[in-house]
Amino acid sequence: MSIYKHHYRAYTGRVTPIWTRIFALARYGLAEAWSTKITAVLFVICLIPPVGFLFTIYLSNNPSARLLMGTVGTRVLAIDGSFFLRVLTIQSWLAMALASCIAPRLITLDIVDNALPILLSHSISRFGYVLGKYAALFATLSTVTWVPCLLLFAYQGYASPVPWAASNLRIGVGMLAGALIWIALISLLGLALSSWVKWRGVATGVIFAVILVPAGVGAIVTGVLHTKWGLLLNVPVMMSYLWERLLDVHNRIDNALQLPTMAIVTMLALGCCLSMVMLNTRIRAREVVRG
Repeated sequence: MSIYKHHYRAYTGRVTPIWTRIFALARYGLAEAWSTKITAVLFVICLIPPVGFLFTIYLSNNPSARLLMGTVGTRVLAIDGSFFLRVLTIQSWLAMALASCIAPRLITLDIVDNALPILLSHSISRFGYVLGKYAALFATLSTVTWVPCLLLFAYQGYASPVPWAASNLRIGVGMLAGALIWIALISLLGLALSSWVKWRGVATGVIFAVILVPAGVGAIVTGVLHTKWGLLLNVPVMMSYLWERLLDVHNRIDNALQLPTMAIVTMLALGCCLSMVMLNTRIRAREVVRG
C-alpha cells in the first residue's frame, strides 16, 4: 500500500494533565541518579549516623544504662536541642556530598548530548524541566535529612518516660525548616553549576569549591578587617547560626560575631536567586549549528 494512501488523524485519546508531566522527568531523573554504585554507597554512609543517634536515644531512656554511666552518662546522653542540632548538622553536610554526586548526573548529560531541544520541544516548559530535576534531587536529599531527623524526634517522644514531644515541638519544627532551607539552597546551586560545567567530575568539585572557597575568603575578611560581615560569605557559619536559632540552642560564639537572622536569610535568598538566573540562562531550547 502506497504511503500517500494512508489517512493520518490527530490523536484523540486521553491527554496527560500538564501539572503531572514533570513527574516523568523526576522519575527518570531518580533512575539516572541511582544508576551508579557511588550513589548507593553514599546513601548507605548517610544512614550510618542516624543509626548511632538512635542507639544513643535508646541508652538515654534506659534506666540501667544511665545508672551504669553515672553523672557522665547524664551529660553524654542528654537528648535536647544540642543533640538534635548535631544530628541536623551531620546529616545536612552528608546530604551536600550526596547532592554533589547526583546533581551533575541529572542535568549535565542532557546539555552535553544536546538533548534540551528535544525535551523542550514537547509540552514541557523550561520551568517544568527544572522543577522535574529539582523534585528528583529534593526527594533523594529528603531521605537523608529531615526524614531521619523527624524519625529520631518521634522515637525520642515515644521512648521518653515523661511527656517530651509536646514541650519540645520547636526542635522538630526547627529541624524541618532548617533541612528544607538547606535542601533548597544546595539543590538549586548544584543544578545551576552542573548546567554550566560539561564534565560531571569537575562539576562535583565546583559545587564544593563554591561553598568552601568563599568561606575561606570570608574568614580572611573577618580576621583582617575585624568585622563580622565577612561571615556572610561563609555558608557553613551562616547555616550554623540559622540552625541554632531555629532549634533555640544557645551558642557559645562571641556576640560581636553574631549575624542578624535577616542578613543570613537575605544572603541565602540571593544565592538561590542567582542559581535560578544561571539556570534560566543555560536551559534553553536552542540548537547550535556549526557551518
